[in-house]
Amino acid sequence: MKEWTRRRFLEAAGLGPAAFFLPLQARKDREGKRTAPPNIILCMADDQGYGDVGYYGNKEVKTPVLDDLAAKGLRLDRFYAAAPVCSPTRGSCMTGRHPNRYADFSWGWGLRPQEVTVAEALKKAGYATGHFGKWHLGPVCLGSPVNPGNSGFDEWFSSPNFFDNDPVMSRNGRAVRTKGESSMVTMKAALDFIRKSAKRGKPFLAVVWFGSPHLPHRASPALKKMYPGLSPKKRNYYGEITGIDLAMGLLRDTLRELKIAENTLVWYTSDNGPKPPGRTGGLRGRKGQLYEGGLRVPCVLEWPGGIRKPSVSKFPSFTSDIYPTLLELAGVEPPHQPPLDGISLVPLLEGKVKKRGRPMGFWSCGRGRRIPAKKIMAEMLEAQEAGGKYESDQGFPPHPGKIEKRYTLEELGGWAAWLDWPFKLHIKALKGGKTEVELYDLGKDPAEKRNLSREEPSRVKTMKKALRSWQASVVRSLNGGDYK
Repeated sequence: MKEWTRRRFLEAAGLGPAAFFLPLQARKDREGKRTAPPNIILCMADDQGYGDVGYYGNKEVKTPVLDDLAAKGLRLDRFYAAAPVCSPTRGSCMTGRHPNRYADFSWGWGLRPQEVTVAEALKKAGYATGHFGKWHLGPVCLGSPVNPGNSGFDEWFSSPNFFDNDPVMSRNGRAVRTKGESSMVTMKAALDFIRKSAKRGKPFLAVVWFGSPHLPHRASPALKKMYPGLSPKKRNYYGEITGIDLAMGLLRDTLRELKIAENTLVWYTSDNGPKPPGRTGGLRGRKGQLYEGGLRVPCVLEWPGGIRKPSVSKFPSFTSDIYPTLLELAGVEPPHQPPLDGISLVPLLEGKVKKRGRPMGFWSCGRGRRIPAKKIMAEMLEAQEAGGKYESDQGFPPHPGKIEKRYTLEELGGWAAWLDWPFKLHIKALKGGKTEVELYDLGKDPAEKRNLSREEPSRVKTMKKALRSWQASVVRSLNGGDYK
C-alpha cells in the first residue's frame, strides 16, 4: 500500500497541521460560571435495534444497565444513525458530516485523510484520545493514513471490522491475541486508558465501539445460559447484547471508583437498525434501509454534572450531531471547518431548545466492501510473528483521499430521505431515470404505513427541492470542493 501521511494531505489542502483548531473561551454553565471540559466516552453497539432494550418494552432481552442509564440520564427517543449501515455512521460520528461527502458510501469504505475528526479536535484542546473496538473506517496497520492513530487517537486497540470472542486486535498497529467475551475485552482495554488519563488529571475522549451484536451471533456460554427457553438465534443475539450491558456496567462502576463520574459524559447508541432476530420496536424496515427501522436507534446520555435531571426527549437528532456537540463542550473551533450536517446538542442538554432548526438528510447510494476482520488480523499476527512487516489496504480503498472520479447527483442515484420533523420524504431512484416518492407524517405514523405523497404535492415539492439542494452540496464535497 502506498503510504500517504496526513501531513501531506493537509499541505495539499492548504492547511498547516499545527493550525487545525483555535481554542475558544471556556464554556459557561447556565449560571454563567466557567466549567471544566468533561471527559467523554462514546459507546456504540453494532446492529442493535431500536427495540433491543428493556426500557422500550422488550421483555426478553436483559439490559438492566442500559435501562438504568435511560432512567437516570437523558433518553433520546428520536435519535437516528446517519446511515443504515456501519462504516458511514461511524464516519458521521467522527466528522459531523454526511459520509457521502468523503466517499464513505457504505460498509467497508472509510475516511479520507483530509477530513477533520473529533479526536483531532479534542486532542488539540488538550484531551487524551483513545479508540477501542471496531474501527471500520480504514486499515488498522501502521502504514495507513486513516488508521486510528493517524485519525487523532493517541492510543488504539482496534479491529478493521466486527469481531467475536477471543479476538486478535491491533494495539497501536501491532496485532495482539486476547481472551474473553468480546465486549468485555474491548471495555477493559478502554478502562486501562481511562485510568491512566484520570491519574494524570487530563480530560479524555474514549471511543468504545463494540463488535456486537453483529452477525454471526456467538454469545459466550455464560451469557447464553441467561436465556433458557429461547431459540438458539435469540440466545446468541440477546446474549451478545447483555454482554454489552455488562461491559457498560463495569464502565459506570469504574468511573465512580475513580471519582470522575460527575464530570464524565457517557453517550451510548447503535450504528444502525438490526438484522433478524433483532427488533425495531414496531418501526418499518431494518438494517440497510432508510425507513425508521433501519435508522432510528437506542440512545442514552449520562453526565451527572451536566445533565442534572432524568429526562426523555423527543428532539430529533442523529450521529452527525455528536461532533459539533463535543467540540462546543470542549471549547474548540476549527478555523477551516468544512460544511457540517450535524448541529450542537448543547442547548438540548441545557434544556434551552425543543425544536430542531435544521432538517436531517440521509442518502444511501453505494455497495459495501467485504472486510474479513478475523482473516485480516490472523494474517497481520502471522506476518508479525514471522518477523515481517505487515502493511495492507485490508480490503479498504487503496488510496484514501485521492480523488480520481468526479460524480454527478444523477449518477449516484440511490435512496435518499429528508426528515423535517414530523414529515419524512423518501426518493428512490429507479431505472430509466424515474423516481419513487413517499411522504410520511412520523408524528402520526411512525411505522411509515400511509404514503401522503399524492395528498400533499405542495409539501413534496418543497421538501424535494430542499433535499436536492442538500444532495448537491454533498456532491460538491465528494468531488473535493471542501479541500480547496
